[in-house]
Amino acid sequence: MKTAYDIIVRPLVTEAATDRMGENKYTFIVATSANKVEIRYAIEEIFKVHVTKVNTLWRPSKEKRRGNIVGRTARRKKAIVTLAPGDSIDIFEGV
Repeated sequence: MKTAYDIIVRPLVTEAATDRMGENKYTFIVATSANKVEIRYAIEEIFKVHVTKVNTLWRPSKEKRRGNIVGRTARRKKAIVTLAPGDSIDIFEGV
């Protein structure tokens, strides 16, 4: 049984994600096995807001080098969550 804190890994704070906050959209890194319904319920449980839409996408891995050693970064799942008008998530305010 996954808890809400197992589904939501961390918020993603980038320039593009910060610009979307004006449209009431917030971006999170989520568990790779989580689906849209689980993400919706986790956000509503943790932040006590009403979610109207969830978009998910995969952030591909990148090849990285350190000398002769070649490796790859981890592939991650990202969720863009749209909140109902009037709702906001306080953790992002002032960023």
